[in-house]
Amino acid sequence: AAECEECEPTWEAGEDGGPDGEGPAFNFVPVDPCQPVIAALRTAMEERIPRAFVDIEVESFRPESQILPDPYALKRVSLEAFAAALLTSAPRPEPGSQREARVRGMAVRLRRLEGEGYGKIAFVCAAVDWPWVRQSYLEGESGAAPDGGAAPDGVADLDEGIFPPAPRRYLVEASTLTFVLGELPFITALYERRREELRGDRNLSIDGVKELLLEARTEWLREYEPVLNWVTPQRLQIFLQYVRNLTLQASRLTPDLFTLVLAAKQIAGDAFALTLAETARKYPYQEEDGGPGKVRAGIGEAEFPDGGVGEIKNRLGGSEVVWRPISLKPRAPQYRKRQWRQRWNPFTQCSWPPEDTKIESFHTHVRDQAKALLGQDLARSEKFTTSIMDGLDIRETLRSWHTGDLYVKEIPPARGNLEVVVFLFDTPADPDRYAWRTMWFAEHDEESTLCMFATPFEENVIGPGVAQSTYGGAFFIFPPRFIDDVWRDPRFDYARTLEERLIAGACFHSRERVVALVNPGPPPASWRRIARLNRKHLVHIPLGRFSRETVERIRRFHVLNGREVRSYASRFIQDV
Repeated sequence: AAECEECEPTWEAGEDGGPDGEGPAFNFVPVDPCQPVIAALRTAMEERIPRAFVDIEVESFRPESQILPDPYALKRVSLEAFAAALLTSAPRPEPGSQREARVRGMAVRLRRLEGEGYGKIAFVCAAVDWPWVRQSYLEGESGAAPDGGAAPDGVADLDEGIFPPAPRRYLVEASTLTFVLGELPFITALYERRREELRGDRNLSIDGVKELLLEARTEWLREYEPVLNWVTPQRLQIFLQYVRNLTLQASRLTPDLFTLVLAAKQIAGDAFALTLAETARKYPYQEEDGGPGKVRAGIGEAEFPDGGVGEIKNRLGGSEVVWRPISLKPRAPQYRKRQWRQRWNPFTQCSWPPEDTKIESFHTHVRDQAKALLGQDLARSEKFTTSIMDGLDIRETLRSWHTGDLYVKEIPPARGNLEVVVFLFDTPADPDRYAWRTMWFAEHDEESTLCMFATPFEENVIGPGVAQSTYGGAFFIFPPRFIDDVWRDPRFDYARTLEERLIAGACFHSRERVVALVNPGPPPASWRRIARLNRKHLVHIPLGRFSRETVERIRRFHVLNGREVRSYASRFIQDV
């Protein structure tokens, strides 16, 4: 909730707002559980302690920017040392300014409360105002009354019966609470939960960030359903270390939302960064739906229930908040996806060139590893005489330890070449899930001929002419050449599964004797039988040799509805 006071746009040159003076302006008091003044009032109400408001009313509040230290330092630095370092840099109010009038007004009203018989008064105010309120208060005690005179422009003199408009109370839409609350809405909710459970919250400013991260990962897994959960604990540790470094570079002790989202984007991609940002603004103590009578807050302005938009100024503001942009590609709403799906031309499709480069690079890396394994199979050992050859053979040397002889190994060059590489990412493959089976042919000599089975791209259209799919399995032929469609060729009808048909097609069309196979486990006897039937030999490379993130990035690919879509497809394809 927030209390707002409407004030007329009294713009002056270089002061208080817009250049044209158009539209209303508002100053507001956020009812924020993490705001010190609100927390003090809440405690006083619970303890039935009398409360008095000593700040003066103003027609047009003029906030002054302040640079305050991170309050997390209070966990390691004493309050006295923290206050001493802060108060030495507290600026003196400018003569005749609104701040000076507020300081004098608070001192006068404190003396009035003392005169009414209150012996102990807890005064809650901005730390940078305290030394000047105290000075004005002591001057009043010594008889040197502060300079009277007329109130500055924009200050309502309540003693003369001049009152500003009555404040109005509004609820703020839950989706815009980030612009009103001092902490992230998710962290604020954690403080409220700890308060309900009567638990301590001393370290919640840091532990809350960790809880936010875990909640965001759970939501990311639920919403995006990645094939592999590659946001592992090790990656989260890297994320936290990166956040720490970015925070220290910004001369802060606790991270802000920009730092968290930036680190999430660079560590785990756009999708995880978006989920983290959405999770950070969740506040379960307020309803999500924007009902009537709610304010939509923004950066320095708000939209009120009557449709009016006005500038807003926080009466309880602390350090100046700096809003910085970050480029993220959000997911499209479902109705837009339906529109794009209806406009899809089923007679044309092509790939996304950056992903072609990525998969071809990975394919080349796998071919090189398979060639190295071929050489390992042909290696032989002999006793060391004059040359170390291809390195020391540790196994044979240890086996002959009692003789004291050293053995070296010689790896002859692999005979032949490697033309076909088979990737099986999900075994056993579900035919219902991987219902799209097709052939793609190379556009130039640097690409491979591709045969694959994947998830239907029509079910996941993410942009106009842009769809997303996931490989279940594929084989690549390089150098590229034209071959018959493996999925329609009756010569492979003996295959019972998608994997067997893919391996049968790869072995049949390979001109070399060796075919590389990348899959999670060792190939079963039926696959080797198919290879022998085609007089081929399978060289197995475990899929676990590659990181989960690499596999996830390779498996996810995009289908474009024509080459002209390549000019704008990057606007809808999220980085992973």
